[in-house]
Amino acid sequence: MRITVLAGGVGAARFLRGLKAAAPDADITVIGNTGDDITLFGLRVCPDLDTVMYTLGGGINEQQGWGRAGETFGVRAELAAYGVGPEWFTLGDRDFATHILRSQLLASGRPLSEVTRTLCERWRPGVRLLPMSDNPVETHVALDEGGSGRTVHFQEWWVHLHAKAPATAIIAVGAEQAAPAPGVLDAIGGADVVVFPPSNPVVSIGTILSVPGIRAAVAAKTVVGVSPIIGGAPVRGMADACLTAIGVATTAAAVGAHYGPDLIDGWLVDDQDKSAADDPALAGIEVRAMPLLMRDLPATTAIARAAVDLALELR
Repeated sequence: MRITVLAGGVGAARFLRGLKAAAPDADITVIGNTGDDITLFGLRVCPDLDTVMYTLGGGINEQQGWGRAGETFGVRAELAAYGVGPEWFTLGDRDFATHILRSQLLASGRPLSEVTRTLCERWRPGVRLLPMSDNPVETHVALDEGGSGRTVHFQEWWVHLHAKAPATAIIAVGAEQAAPAPGVLDAIGGADVVVFPPSNPVVSIGTILSVPGIRAAVAAKTVVGVSPIIGGAPVRGMADACLTAIGVATTAAAVGAHYGPDLIDGWLVDDQDKSAADDPALAGIEVRAMPLLMRDLPATTAIARAAVDLALELR
């Protein structure tokens, strides 16, 4: 069985561990969001790709869900001593090594998809990890600051401002000119099942879908999504701020309707949100309710198995 997953960061990475356990013989391709990518200290940082790679490769900081386990911060302290910022984005010493190598390889002319494959040769995540595009795409956020029109990189809004500054728009800069990375459309077209894990529907899944050709390819397949919203709140992170920026309510039903029946065929919601099955906004989408908190690997495996089973049922 061939499974293709559109993935953001922490939630997707943890879901993927469950998916590997639920379908151990499956050929899994992960299309990672690169809209969160940013250049810091002269280095190209790809947070979502690295979170998937570290999580599945056994190197993640389990407590926070991102960054390396057993991390130290000597380099960052030295940079701070030189007065080099930004001070709000902290990279650990082990993590710096990944970004240094990535930046060297990119500077030598190798595309991000090839660089990602090289990095994965060390981590062996057990899936094929592809960036959504080799072209640079960055998610920016327009802030509501009395008509100032100020726009900041998504990382500044998310990490530095904690998404507390109201946003008027979220923009995937460069997406219109981007092309899917090699292998992306083939992975979608050849998949038996396409899954949207519980990732941010705006800045993770939404950004991937903004690359020309990807949305149409996904819409042609049987797709099951897992709600990132439980009981009217994000499972983690600040997805509610992103949803508010695009005028979507923070409910499982509203997010499912945002994707719509032209894109998804099945929608897993938490038992707290089982009333979504009767919501007319989800007409044409098969809605199933089950516990969606990824408390541990067995619970996550059950969620992933339910998503795959529903997709196979709907094919």
